[in-house]
Amino acid sequence: MPFARLAAVTTATAHFGLGLAALGRPAYITPGRDRDLPGGRSPDALRERAHELLDAAYAQGVRYFDVARSYGRAEEFLAQWLRARPEIQDVVIGSKWGYTYTADWRTDVEVHEVKDHSVEAFERQRAETDALLGERLDLYQIHSVTPDSPALTDPALHALLAEYAAGGVSVGISTSGPAQADAIRAALAVTVDGEPLFRTVQATYNLLETSAAEALAEAHDAGLTVIVKEALANGRLAGSAAPPALRAVAEETGFTCDAVALAAILRLPWAGVVLSGAATVLQLSANLHAAVVDLDEGQLARLAELPEESAAYWKHRSELPWS
Repeated sequence: MPFARLAAVTTATAHFGLGLAALGRPAYITPGRDRDLPGGRSPDALRERAHELLDAAYAQGVRYFDVARSYGRAEEFLAQWLRARPEIQDVVIGSKWGYTYTADWRTDVEVHEVKDHSVEAFERQRAETDALLGERLDLYQIHSVTPDSPALTDPALHALLAEYAAGGVSVGISTSGPAQADAIRAALAVTVDGEPLFRTVQATYNLLETSAAEALAEAHDAGLTVIVKEALANGRLAGSAAPPALRAVAEETGFTCDAVALAAILRLPWAGVVLSGAATVLQLSANLHAAVVDLDEGQLARLAELPEESAAYWKHRSELPWS
């Protein structure tokens, strides 16, 4: 397993990863992008920002980097960064297939990405990812699996994924939506020749959306590495947007809201890697302070009162504008 390499990293931030969803394309659903990103958001400007974040993350001990075919040019930006730094060999690289980026570097389109979990989509996108990341790719995940996804029931696709895994690339899933737990449990049941197919699961989990917790613990107990995404709820758990209870705990600890929200997840025994989706070096540094935030039982109990009903959480997320 490629994630065994992370076990050898002794930095306090070894359980963090950096995701490039917000930096590989000009539009995303996290608010405040006019404030956080370079003016114009040209490919060159976002490439420079992505490389700045990757440098800062690596310097601060982060060793997992996460991209996807649908993140605009994120795979390209990461591949260029890796080629320019051949001495860096101790990182784990994960990407995802199953969505195609369709916005053509525009922010004003109605549809930014199209979902397709077919065999044909896998073969096309695998070739595209291999052309960019090649032997540096450690993990290839099916992007945003839901319980009705054909990726959970297609034996032809499972055979191709198993063949790909036999070549040295681990395969996993990411999940989204209010039925994440069902998708995770369905994925745990997928086998090829009697062996479990998926070795990782990447799921949304944060102080507002905790519905997948038991299923993620089951995945961990089954030997999968759990990667937590959207740990700050697309900005809802950072800065002035954070709930009053989180802001109060942050004031007590002397750390920022984002650091406290991430620290609560780091305490979970099943959380293998927690992703930062930072768009600036300052945001990244604040996120990484979570490694030294010490929360007492009373503070954790107050944070445990924050979860929303899952359907309401995902409805709110679906209404966030791309900007």
